[in-house]
Amino acid sequence: MEDLAHLSLSSNHQDKNVLTDFIGNEDAGVYQINEDLALIQTADFITPVVDDPYLYGQIAAANALSDVYAMGGEVKTALNLVMWDSCNIPSALLKEILQGGLSKIQESGGVLLGGHTIADNEQKYGLSVTGIIHPQKIWRNNQAKIGDCFVLTKPLGMGVLTTALKAGKLSSTMQDTIAKIMATLNQKAAQIAQKYPIHACTDITGFGLLGHLYEMCNTNITLCLYSQEVPILKEAIEFAKQGIIPGGSYANEKSIKPHCHFKLGKDSPYRGLEILLFDAQTSGGLVFALPQKEAFLLKKELIDNGLEHTNIIAEARIKSSFPLEIY
Repeated sequence: MEDLAHLSLSSNHQDKNVLTDFIGNEDAGVYQINEDLALIQTADFITPVVDDPYLYGQIAAANALSDVYAMGGEVKTALNLVMWDSCNIPSALLKEILQGGLSKIQESGGVLLGGHTIADNEQKYGLSVTGIIHPQKIWRNNQAKIGDCFVLTKPLGMGVLTTALKAGKLSSTMQDTIAKIMATLNQKAAQIAQKYPIHACTDITGFGLLGHLYEMCNTNITLCLYSQEVPILKEAIEFAKQGIIPGGSYANEKSIKPHCHFKLGKDSPYRGLEILLFDAQTSGGLVFALPQKEAFLLKKELIDNGLEHTNIIAEARIKSSFPLEIY
């Protein structure tokens, strides 16, 4: 990454049209075209997280499209990124994966322009996505202000539950539940939030809840997380007690825990299971930071529009010793 940082400093930062790039923790790159238009660019791909190829395609596409919504933008075009495990994934199943991805691109209002496929010994699929946004309306991820509340739109537990699925321990009903959650676009949440004074936004994916909340911190605030308010599918708690936890979650814990001060009460469902707050998610929800009064209004409107897991999970306080305090 040091080489990439050097490249950015020597080239990107001489171009005043680069509004965000890989320096910092933003969810996507943004390049200004004119006073009223900027391009959002991002790319992501994942290995299979469910058995059904069509659903896997939908989830992978939703996961990639999410970065555009996290910036406050509108999806326009996409390119398929396919690493085809042809020894284990026949062409008929690959077609279903691509059809699933296409369904989500179309649902987003975007269009598929093409893509690229290479042979690989492990199946991977995702998208390179281009969106648009007004240069003055970008949602940064670390501009929260003291007093802001943080609204989360999807429940946690996807890392644990997809690991349980791979171990053959997940019921068909729960498989359907997690597939629906992961395949749900963050488009509706982002569109509703456009009416509110959003100070910061990000999406919850591979770094887990605390990893992405850490990226939302800045030098003026400590982010106080109220763990009892964090939505989670209860089945994930039971599997975590059995030790069914993905390796990525432990990596998140190792990286982010030094920045956290845990003050969990005896009634917290995460006491003794703090790993769930580090759980690596796939196609998780958005987190919005905005003033308290508007946060309650946004929460209600999101729930009224079918995002029933939405809750206010944290607030920004005056800076203390730790970036993150977890109660």
